[in-house]
Formats: sequence, structure tokens, C-alpha cells
Amino acid sequence: MINKKYDEIVEKHKPEEKKSKNLLIAYITGGLVGAFGEGLIELYCFFWHVSRSESSVYMIITLIFIAALFTALGFFDKWVNFAKCGLLIPITGFAHSIMSASLDYKKEGPIYGIGSNAFKLAGSVIVYGVVSAWTFGVIRLLIGGGL
Repeated sequence: MINKKYDEIVEKHKPEEKKSKNLLIAYITGGLVGAFGEGLIELYCFFWHVSRSESSVYMIITLIFIAALFTALGFFDKWVNFAKCGLLIPITGFAHSIMSASLDYKKEGPIYGIGSNAFKLAGSVIVYGVVSAWTFGVIRLLIGGGL
């Protein structure tokens, strides 16, 4: 009886999630991150006179640096709380997961704290990314895709 009453109280006071609003915000934010990345590519191509593929590498490095810096400064979490997955889906989310896990354990020192916990959240993404890339590579090789 007590659990039932508790569940009713929780259900009554639980905030309503606005999925369509969250979807729109994430879509727009993700698009802005993509547009910013494309702008960086164009900027690097124009000013450094490098190829588009080389500028793409510089753009990824820049976005990783910005996400790591903003996480370290403490306001990337506030942006993610507003933008939802619009900021977490791109490479910025990967950088944020590594940096936030490192910062959580910085008091334990550079080796036992930062070093051993940096890939706590991102490690599974790396492992499953490598395994799936290897699996699809083998499948492609077996069906005649070549190397």
C-alpha cells in the first residue's frame, strides 16, 4: 500500500518531458555544430591553403580541443543540459566523456586518477568501434570488396 501511494505521488510531481521540443533543439544544435565544423574546414582551406581532407583533420582536432576546454572550464555540461544530444553525438561528446571522467578523479593524481579513469566512459565506444570495424572489414573482404 505504501509503495503504491508513493508511486502515485511521484507520478503526480514528475515533470513532463517535452520530446518534440528536445528533438528540435538537438536537431538545430547538432546542425549548428556541423555548420561550425564546415566553416572551420573552409577557413583552414582558405587561410592555410591545404586540401579539404587535411582541413577536416584540423577541424576535428579543433572541435575536440574546444569541447575538452569547455568541459574543463565547467560550462559544457550546462550547454549539454540545454542542447541534449545535439552536442553529444558529434566528436565533441567523445571529448567531453574523456575529459569529464578525467576531471572527476583528478584529486587522486595524474596516474591513478586522470590516467586510469580517462577512458572510463569512452573505452566501451573505442572497443566496440574497433570490433565492429574489424567485423565489417572481414565481411567486406569475404564478399569480394578487397582491401
